[in-house]
Amino acid sequence: MRRETAVVVLLLIVVLLPMWFVALHGEPPSEEVEIDQSVTEMRPLEEIIDTPNKLAPSQVGVIVWVALFGLVAVLAAVHRFMDSAVRPDEPSDADDAVVADGGQVGLPWFWTDDRWVVEYHDATDAKEGILAMGGLTILAIAFAALFTGEYLTLARTQYFGVYATGMFVSLALLTVAYYAWFLPHVEVAERRGH
Repeated sequence: MRRETAVVVLLLIVVLLPMWFVALHGEPPSEEVEIDQSVTEMRPLEEIIDTPNKLAPSQVGVIVWVALFGLVAVLAAVHRFMDSAVRPDEPSDADDAVVADGGQVGLPWFWTDDRWVVEYHDATDAKEGILAMGGLTILAIAFAALFTGEYLTLARTQYFGVYATGMFVSLALLTVAYYAWFLPHVEVAERRGH
């Protein structure tokens, strides 16, 4: 592990441990107000998994930090996927145009006296990309339909977040799939005067 990474991890531990220690103690229990089930069948507090109905500010802070770490991990995994799993490390066939410094590939606006293409790989246009984009499109439409159905029925509104998350994650992964399989990979070098 590099020294800078170790310092950042150590700082995070020093900051987060006291907050997490306080969060473990929670809040004193309180009475839950329930809906009279003889009057209505609605269960607005019913959820997929049991979660507390009341959280202390310190517990919310822990949840936010865990969510942020999860988001960073997802972004790192997506970035690694786009740069290594789909892009070739070495040119695999004659169709890949890889040029050294100073080479000129593509349209004239790609290169000037102070900017030039260092490396260029054409889009793979693989069948896996079409399948991934088709599946993610169907998934996004399904989550959008579930979200709309949940809104129009007003029977249970506790799954709005799940459906909206599924819809937006599907759309984000659709963008990732398009970038990974259907956009050329271009690295450009630029001479700067500072």
